[in-house]
Amino acid sequence: MNQKYVGTGVRKSDARALTTGQPVYTDDIAPQNALIVKVLRSPHAHALIEDINVDIAKKVPGIACVLTYKDVPQNRFTMAGQTFPEPSPYDRLILDRRVRFVGDAVAIVAGETDEAVDRALRMIKVKYEVLEPVLDFHKAKDNPVLIHPEENWVANCPVGADNKRNLCASGQEGHGDIEAVLASCDVVLERTYHTKANQQTPMETFRTFTQLDAYGRLNIISSTQVPFHVRRILSIALGIPKSKVRVMKPRIGGGFGAKQTVVTEVYPAIVTIKTGRPAKIIYTREESMIASSPRHEMEVTVRIGAMKDGTIRGIDLYTLSNTGAFGEHGPTTVGLSGHKPIPLYSGTQEAFRFRYDVVYTNVMSAGAYRGYGATQGIFAVESIVNELADELGRDPIDLRMQNMVREGMVMPAYYGEKTNACALDRCVQRVREMIGWDEKIKPRVMPNGRIRAVGMAMAMQGSAISNVDVGAVIIRLSDDGTYNMLLGCTDMGTGCDTILVQMAADCLECGMEDIAVYASDTDTAPYDSGSYASATTYVTGMACVRACEELRGKIIRQGAKMLNLSEEEVAFDGKRVFSLEDETRSADLASIAYSGQCGCSDVLSATVSHSSPVSPPPFMAGAAEVEVDPETGHVELIDYVAAVDCGTPINPNLARVQTEGGLVQGIGMALYEDIVYAADGTNLSNSFMQYKIPSRLDIGTVRVEFESSYEPTGPFGAKSIGEVVINTPSPAIADAVARATGVRVRTLPITAEKIVRGMMDKQ
Repeated sequence: MNQKYVGTGVRKSDARALTTGQPVYTDDIAPQNALIVKVLRSPHAHALIEDINVDIAKKVPGIACVLTYKDVPQNRFTMAGQTFPEPSPYDRLILDRRVRFVGDAVAIVAGETDEAVDRALRMIKVKYEVLEPVLDFHKAKDNPVLIHPEENWVANCPVGADNKRNLCASGQEGHGDIEAVLASCDVVLERTYHTKANQQTPMETFRTFTQLDAYGRLNIISSTQVPFHVRRILSIALGIPKSKVRVMKPRIGGGFGAKQTVVTEVYPAIVTIKTGRPAKIIYTREESMIASSPRHEMEVTVRIGAMKDGTIRGIDLYTLSNTGAFGEHGPTTVGLSGHKPIPLYSGTQEAFRFRYDVVYTNVMSAGAYRGYGATQGIFAVESIVNELADELGRDPIDLRMQNMVREGMVMPAYYGEKTNACALDRCVQRVREMIGWDEKIKPRVMPNGRIRAVGMAMAMQGSAISNVDVGAVIIRLSDDGTYNMLLGCTDMGTGCDTILVQMAADCLECGMEDIAVYASDTDTAPYDSGSYASATTYVTGMACVRACEELRGKIIRQGAKMLNLSEEEVAFDGKRVFSLEDETRSADLASIAYSGQCGCSDVLSATVSHSSPVSPPPFMAGAAEVEVDPETGHVELIDYVAAVDCGTPINPNLARVQTEGGLVQGIGMALYEDIVYAADGTNLSNSFMQYKIPSRLDIGTVRVEFESSYEPTGPFGAKSIGEVVINTPSPAIADAVARATGVRVRTLPITAEKIVRGMMDKQ
């Protein structure tokens, strides 16, 4: 088939609606008579509710209901949007007598106006028995203070979880004899790196509205990445059949993993069940900062062994991860902290070991965030490789070229998968050229006294969760010869609706304007795991290709029947089915569609579900040039360059925007973003005044190029791109700062204070 759209930078299908302010987001389409729902939150990091009096609150004019733990189902569940059975433990209640962090839900209030609800919230009187909190994640494991002492705590998967030890997950794995290998190395380095929790901060905060339909079913309309998981989670939490729950997703104003956790949906849902009325909840920015699902704080200790010639022979990695008050995504994010960075050095690696503990603490629970644990592990491993280069007196790029994974290699630390497509070596060389590495490898003192230096890093991610994630597409021929495509995946602003239409248009040899897309509704769309784990292009994209191929076959069969010919005697050019012997004998698409409505037993539609037994990794390299003021420690990012291997880019423009956005988030993690807690567990980073995310003025130049490979298991040779792009800035910038100042910052973010203190310590 001819590729007219795949590989081109066509404009997003919904661009006009979004840029002209059409009502497409959750709050835009919520009913005007919806009850306003808000949550009363705990002022304590750990406490038991001894008494809660809501009598006065209920009497406030305009209040429809006030709910406490006494009024809601007491079914344990997880808010993690994951495939069943979820690896995350069932450790939540809708409302619990025990509160586990400052900001935890204590009561739900619903009323006619914001003012009425705010007044009622102030009228609720709560008496707490304040308990000792566990705030230091280093002290959580086997602490006598238990965060989840309840007997009905449930772990559905064998992930090493034990609530009586404050463990959400624990385990280890490896290949070869790591201790013997390290003992025989010329150089062994051991370092510990600390990444703090980060907030995803999408422009659209968490929000949901709910209502009962004409059949008495609970309808959930929510800004979510995981509609089908939302349905299951609410069914469990509310104790109602999934058949009574319908979930719909409008446009999403950003997710970045945050909305893979069911942060808000349960609160208006229980209000609608209790009152029979539509209800909506809109989180404020403060609520989104103190009671949502940020990146997991992790401390990663790495030992690396190498020979004097630079051969890296073994890596030993231990991750301590802080899941916070609840276990959402705790057992799964930690795995990527080892499985993504260690395989980068499969070229010479003889052995590896990966151990981890995920612990409960009395702070806001963590969740999914772009990179999903790989970001933390890659910061550690890429940083220690840069330190190893310093120890050996080697160029960090040359050291990587000597040891990196290459196409055709098996990666024991990546589930034994083989790299079918890998352009990592070309990515590194491209970055070397883009940044002018050879000319800038030595730090330079500028006329203003500031010091410029460069640093670099590599990264890999995955393309969906192998043997788990499912993508599905329904495509059908309409009676006018155009197509309707139903998707279960969710477009978070990434443009996945657009790229799937690009694929379908090329498969069906039609115009993109001839395909109408509908997503995502659990009643009408085929089951899809959701938009996470960099799955959409790779998994749903292949389902799209296969569905189009199946529909083409049905069109050809029906057209041949109309022409009284066999299928072998006809062809399809996207507009008509015609005789190979006499092209004037043909049946156009509209005629074929109409024929399918009369006396036809073959529906002109196709439904295909796809899952992959492998998860081919995208690769990338990134390099940073920074300028550091040695007097103040201030760091300015001058230039950031990246080269990405995402297989075949389906839409280079959208791929570039994805890369640039991910890089900016990674730069924020490296230099600015920091969640800070007070001694009592209060989150002090509760607004954009306290939690700094980079603006365009903070970034400098960002340049992106692609080094294409061809992944045979992906649609049109594509792999994923959504997550890998966030992973290189932290280690690359940290290395550039170390070259400029001699100070190696191992706890993010890299601040002026840390640099100045480090320089003073070296004097």
